[in-house]
Amino acid sequence: MNTQEILRSIEAADIREDLPDFRVGDTVRVHAKIKEGNRERIQVFEGTVLKRQGGSNRETFTVRKFSNGVGVEKTWPVNSPNVATIEVVRRGKVRRARLHYLRGRVGKATKVKEKVIPR
Repeated sequence: MNTQEILRSIEAADIREDLPDFRVGDTVRVHAKIKEGNRERIQVFEGTVLKRQGGSNRETFTVRKFSNGVGVEKTWPVNSPNVATIEVVRRGKVRRARLHYLRGRVGKATKVKEKVIPR
């Protein structure tokens, strides 16, 4: 067994199976655990997925939302224990892997078309 196979087997133990399939352009609701002193609470962050990068247990995703007229982006590791759950609110129809062009847009221009899923 070479070194890469050993690393893959160690990393496979950390990969979460309980998360939904979400892609770039989807609107998601991320339930993040926040620790304040000795108390822990869950805070919800809802926005559009701008990018997913990395692979295996190092994979991260970035979500952007508007809060009080200011664009806010947060990046989380997909397999982090600090991410309680991820809900997919809407499926987006996009043709890019990275949606950095949304950073320069405000208001209705930031909307992503919704993907119509046949039943």
